[in-house]
This record gives sequence, C-alpha cells and structure tokens, in this order.
Amino acid sequence: MDIRNKKTSYIAKGGFFTAIGFIFIYLSTIVPVNRAYLLAMASCIIPLSVITTNVKNAIVVYMSTSLLALLICGAKITVVLYIIFFGIYGLVKYYIELLRKLYLELILKLLFLNIDLAILLFIYKLFFPGLLKIAMPVYIIVAAAQVAFLVFDYILTMFITYSNKHFIKKLNL
Repeated sequence: MDIRNKKTSYIAKGGFFTAIGFIFIYLSTIVPVNRAYLLAMASCIIPLSVITTNVKNAIVVYMSTSLLALLICGAKITVVLYIIFFGIYGLVKYYIELLRKLYLELILKLLFLNIDLAILLFIYKLFFPGLLKIAMPVYIIVAAAQVAFLVFDYILTMFITYSNKHFIKKLNL
C-alpha cells in the first residue's frame, strides 16, 4: 500500500472509530442503565485504533470523539468520565505496556487510576456538590475502584488480544 492509500485508509478508519465511539458515549447519556458498560465499550475503540492504524491516529480519534461528545451531548457526567478516564486509558495503557515490566506496569496503571479519581472527585465537588451522598468511607470506595479497575484492565487486555487474533489479522485491517 502506498503512502497516499495508507493515509486515506487511516482517515477512513479514524472516522469510523470516532463514529462508533461517539455512538457508545451518546447511548451512555440517554440509556438509564449500563452506562459504565457503554463507556467501557467506547474505551475499547481507542486500542482498536492503535492496532489498526497508529498512535497518532488513535490520539486524533480520542480527541475528536471527546470533542464531538462535548458538543452534542454537553458536559454530562458520562462524557466527562470518557474524556478523563475511559477514552484516554487506551493510550495510557499502550504506553505503559511498552515497558514490558509487569510490576511497574501495574503500579503506573494504579497511579493513573488514583490521579483520575482525584481529578474526578475535584470536578464532582466543584460542579456537582451534594448530588450523590455515599455513606461509606472514602478508602473503601478507592479500594473497590482499584479492584474494579484491575478487572476492567484485564478484560480490555483480553478484548485486545481476541480482536487482534480473530479479527484484525484475518481481515487485514
């Protein structure tokens, strides 16, 4: 494939991935249940973009999906969650896993989660004070979030592996 066809292919795939990611985010804003599932599905789009195109294109997909979601859906909590955590995590995961040192990867991923939790807590307290009252201590919530995050990371890894093995290579995407 020559360079022009490759660029055209990347643009077309980027548009497709942006559309699919936006659809998942939009659905997460209007569907009353399974919002976290829909955001997790939207987060799977970025690793697919990295695999089928390149990192630069995946960054453009993330930015365009985020901007499109903000413009059309507004600053809803699911859109903010996508921008701050679910969307960017595919790129963060890619760069962290380039290290190929499991313990360091795990520490960096949990550090990313904790920084994101702090940012989300700040945004929550700034813009949505009193919206949600939780009677549990913060350390229990943070511990549960870390366990849920590790499960999410494992499932995302399995999705990437399965997609790469069964779809990407066979379809020559």
